[in-house]
Amino acid sequence: MRRPSLLISAGKELFASFFSRQEQQRLSRLFRWERHETSKLTVDFRRRLSTTEALVTTWDSPHFGDDLPLLAPQLRMIAHCGGEVKSRFPRSLFKRLTITNAPAPMARATAELGAALLLYCARNVDFYRSELRKRSNRIYEEVHLHGSSESLIGQTVAMIGFGRIGRALVDLLRGFDIKWLVHDPYAPRSLSRQYPVRFASLQKLLTQAHFLVLTAALTEQTRGLLGRQNLAHLPDGACVINIARGGLIDLDTLGKEVQRGRLRCALDVTDPQEPLPAGHPLRTMQGAIVTPHIAGSGRQVREGIARVVLDDLERFFTGKNVENRVTTSMLDRMT
Repeated sequence: MRRPSLLISAGKELFASFFSRQEQQRLSRLFRWERHETSKLTVDFRRRLSTTEALVTTWDSPHFGDDLPLLAPQLRMIAHCGGEVKSRFPRSLFKRLTITNAPAPMARATAELGAALLLYCARNVDFYRSELRKRSNRIYEEVHLHGSSESLIGQTVAMIGFGRIGRALVDLLRGFDIKWLVHDPYAPRSLSRQYPVRFASLQKLLTQAHFLVLTAALTEQTRGLLGRQNLAHLPDGACVINIARGGLIDLDTLGKEVQRGRLRCALDVTDPQEPLPAGHPLRTMQGAIVTPHIAGSGRQVREGIARVVLDDLERFFTGKNVENRVTTSMLDRMT
């Protein structure tokens, strides 16, 4: 069987973090492939595009325009190593080419971080760590005399967004008997028969959200969703956990609320600045936890993404239907 030509847009180290030796051998069995490192449409990259039939992109790849079919007249399929494709390719390309993504391997890992942060915040671990940094054992006496009230078991947890990540998070934490309050206008209400969740309006959810987990996509409708007005609806002492997209939150307003002690937060993503600048107050602020976008970055996750990408490439070039095609009808609800 003739092996189609495949161009992989990734630097050496990033490529190796996705494609193990075994997957590289699979690549060689299926394709005549080459890798090219660039984040821009250089002359050399354009030359390579002109003869390729398939393209694999990563988060370090160039963003493309409507002229891609002119630059790559033989191109039939693009497979992206990740979930976010909306900003990388114009809408017209989703009609002209088969474009796939690979969000599934990231969902459970992202949910895992959400579970870790939720448990950490619910048990107020950061507070106790700060108390033990003091040259005092008073906290031992306080706990001995009065006990601690922090727990996640049986608590109400609010969630905005109930896609792959949200559902995986609920599954991971089923044993904690959590009462989930969910806002997602697109999620079928029939999901409440499969998951222990209750759907609610945004305003009702916010007023009850002592713990609020964000797993929603970033769209025109959700950008800045937690701005000054909606953050003000959260009860005093509420904790905001964001494992989705930084643009869902007005970071400056949230930072002010955390600084004055009214709210707490745990953020894996930030916007408009990521990486968060070294001197940014949220990096050291009491009541704030910030992680460097680690939710779906594990090596096992990346290797899972590579398998999904290769599976769809193989299906496409053997005349079968791909499993992860992104269509224009999906774009408005995607990040």
